Amino acid sequence: MKKAVIIGASSGIGRALARVLSKEGYCLGLAARRMHLLESLAAELPGGATLREIDLKKQQEAIEALEGLLEEMNGADLLIISSGTGFINPELDWEMEKETAEVNVLGFAAMAGAAFRHFQKRGSGHLVGISSISAIRGSAEGPAYNASKAFVSSYLQGLRQKAAKLRIPVIVTDIQPGLVDTAMAKGEGLFWVQPPDKVAMQIWDAIRKEKTHAYVTKRWRLVAWALKVMPEALYNRL
Repeated sequence: MKKAVIIGASSGIGRALARVLSKEGYCLGLAARRMHLLESLAAELPGGATLREIDLKKQQEAIEALEGLLEEMNGADLLIISSGTGFINPELDWEMEKETAEVNVLGFAAMAGAAFRHFQKRGSGHLVGISSISAIRGSAEGPAYNASKAFVSSYLQGLRQKAAKLRIPVIVTDIQPGLVDTAMAKGEGLFWVQPPDKVAMQIWDAIRKEKTHAYVTKRWRLVAWALKVMPEALYNRL
């Protein structure tokens, strides 16, 4: 039986992925800050799950908790980092910017680094990071969020290169979702907002095909292309 760990499984995309992987026969380890939500999720899954409380704002404790979870499971073949936070913050409130960086930058790097070290020692594995289409350009309304997702995508690329240089079969997948119907979807004028279950199925497809990158849902490739080619003068008027 294959084994997978999902960090950030208490809600949103992570919770939906747990249901998908459980149906696919994975033995699951689930981690998040809100244990009561993990417990309710585990009760729904046919095979149950091993649970661990992890708070990405406490990076050293989070690393130790993840290492403990992996040891209890006797290793994992797949590790997905779905935790994240973000705010609409046009006033640049420092506490909001700080929390975004603590979770999406420091917390992500702590978990991704621990996962890579595990796979390096194990000799193989698959690391998946949930970034965002927001990684492509900066945002006046949420500067820290977009910048943090650019960090996530760049960090994953660095780990992919590291695996290639070490010549070890560690797959690193960067998932860049568009708008998903979760608590993270904030603001007015939202469009193409997709349900987490649909997004999770497309992420599973990318995992199964061992892709290095995927936009989900697929229609968001059009938006990604437009963001990449749009002149800055036009982008600044959006």
